[in-house]
Amino acid sequence: MKLHGYYRSSTSYRLRIALELKGLAFENVPVNLLESAQKDAAFTSRNPFASVPMLEADGRDRAQSMALIEWLDEAYPAKPLLPADIEARYTARELAYAIATELHAPLNLPVLKYLKEEYGKSPGEIGEWYRHWLARTLVPVEQRLEQLGTGDFLFDAPGLFETVLVPQLYNARRFEYDLSASPRMTRIEAACLALEPFRRAHPDNQNDNPQRETS
Repeated sequence: MKLHGYYRSSTSYRLRIALELKGLAFENVPVNLLESAQKDAAFTSRNPFASVPMLEADGRDRAQSMALIEWLDEAYPAKPLLPADIEARYTARELAYAIATELHAPLNLPVLKYLKEEYGKSPGEIGEWYRHWLARTLVPVEQRLEQLGTGDFLFDAPGLFETVLVPQLYNARRFEYDLSASPRMTRIEAACLALEPFRRAHPDNQNDNPQRETS
């Protein structure tokens, strides 16, 4: 398998976590979003969405991270990311898709660049935008976790929800979002980051992280 992605992309990060949790070997192929490499003709001829991640697997190029994660679970059923119980699967999807569908669209790089270039928004104003939309979704996610009485993970081990949550909290910290009122989420995050699959998937440990290359 080859995973075409960007070290700081939350969607690429969630795919790395999913692959690591399932114990699937893959090659990380950098796509520099800051240089618009995802828009190159050679890339868009394979992935018309012009987005990352793109996964080369079983003779096909696949895009869209959430569809990819569920495909991985179906194609490689060992070490499932979704629980067997139908209600537990629903809960995992409810929380994961709340983050993936409500936050990715208003907070991805093209939107932030558009705010800057077309509307002249300052870094401070863009940060306010980012934190506003984070709160709109992360506050109710925290409330749902409290209702469920979660501990270190949503269920007994990390799965679909954690693959989506951890990258989003990584980006939340980059934009100085206050997580002090999110003890359930941060407890899950800490428990995940103590595990080797999450450490290997972390942006700090990717071959296209410029700080890693120069350290």
